[in-house]
Order: sequence, then structure tokens, then C-alpha cells
Amino acid sequence: MLINNIEYDHADIFADLAAIRREFHHMVRIVPTQGRIVRLAEDAEIDRVLEQGCWTPIVTFGARSGSWSARAEREDYSRFHIYFEREHIAELGWELIGQHNAENALAAIVCAEHVGIDPQTACHALAAFKSVKRRLQLLACVNGISVYDDFAHHPTAIAATMSALRANVGAGARIIAVLEPRSNTMRMGVHRDTLASALTSADQVLLYRPAGLSWDLQQSMAVLGDKCGVFDDVELLITKLIADSHQGDHVLIMSNGGFQGIHQKLLDRLSG
Repeated sequence: MLINNIEYDHADIFADLAAIRREFHHMVRIVPTQGRIVRLAEDAEIDRVLEQGCWTPIVTFGARSGSWSARAEREDYSRFHIYFEREHIAELGWELIGQHNAENALAAIVCAEHVGIDPQTACHALAAFKSVKRRLQLLACVNGISVYDDFAHHPTAIAATMSALRANVGAGARIIAVLEPRSNTMRMGVHRDTLASALTSADQVLLYRPAGLSWDLQQSMAVLGDKCGVFDDVELLITKLIADSHQGDHVLIMSNGGFQGIHQKLLDRLSG
């Protein structure tokens, strides 16, 4: 059983974080003693789940800690070294970026090792892995402006995606974050106090306010100051984006939905 992290989400299904912990505890209880629980190191919520009872061997992983760890050769983790108990095991270079993806790779390697696949073989497979769509997917580069699509819709995922892109493009490049807070949890306002901090590394932030949002998006984003704009119309947002984008910019569009076709509309406008 792999446990990457435990956070509060899907507020329309779970009453609180304790309810999510209970679900994970129920899963932990059915893992046999000959199995293995592979977990992210230094995660307090995972600790709380396992403290409720665990009868299965545990293996930890993490970019900076855990029995399995990763040390970045490149800041964006497009190439990193893998260690087990401080012993160098393998090196992985692949097309994905970001610490969170490196930790996902570590988790996959540990799980594969449990069923008899050695880490070198696992790394060889991961090196050929092509990322799935909507995970920091570069859609196109038009007139020197790179446009990405990402499914991020939780502050933790948004921050991880932002961090990965920043490490990849460098401190001198401009990142324009475009976000639709569309998920049910977002609409309910569960993340209204943590969303702004997830976007601080962007040079400019453009937010679309969807219908049915139960909280004041403008007020919650006020801490971002003048670099943040809130729009009720996607076409107006695109017009602002076109006006403010310049060669060398990176436009990161984030939503767990279609975002009214903003991706293609933007590319068409940039091309025209």
C-alpha cells in the first residue's frame, strides 16, 4: 500500500480531515503482514493514521529524508540520484520535473522492488516514461510564449507545480499563473485562506471567478497585491493575458475542468 500524503480535500464527501484519516486506517488494516506500506517520510497526518494501528512492515521515502531518498543533480529534479540508507543505488534522468514527481518516482521504485524488480530496471523504465496529459503539460510555445496545462486544484498541488516550473525556467523568467478555483472543495471556501500563499512565486496571477463560488475571491487574494487580477469573464481574462504576455513568458493554466476552452482560445489569439 502506498501513501503519498494525507490532506483535507473533497469536502463535499468528507466532513473533516479525521474522516479521511479513518478511511486510510481502514485500508491499512486490510494490508497483510507479508505486504508492505510505503509511505512519505515526515508527514504528520500519515503518522496519525498509522498510530491508530499498523501490522505491516513500513518503508519510508522522501526527497530529503526516509530510508529511500533522492538528491537532485538538477534543481528541477529532471535528473536525480537515488539512495537507500545513504548508499547510492541508481540515477534517474527523465522528462518530468519537480520534487513531487521525484518522490512519486521513488515510491514507484520502492513498490516495484517489493515485487522483485530491481531499482536499476525501474529507473530504466521511468526514464522512458512519457508524462500524462494535464500535468504541467507544455501545450505549445507561440511567439516565444510557453503555455502549459495543469490539473492542479488544491493549494498543495498548485504550490508544487509552481515550484517545479520555477526551478525549471529559472528565477529570471516570468511565470503567469492562471487559475480557475472550480472544484467543489474550492467553491465551498475550504482553501480560501491557503490559496494565495500557493501562488506567491508567480510574477502575475489571473483568476477566473466561477459561478457559485461561496466566498470573496478578491478579498482572499488581496495579499498578492497588484500582481493579481480577478475576472468574471474568460474572454476578458484572455484579453488581459494577451496584453500582458511577452516573449520568454511562461503561462501556467490550472483547473480541474475545461476552463471554457481557455487553452485553445489563448493559443489561437497568440497565433493570430
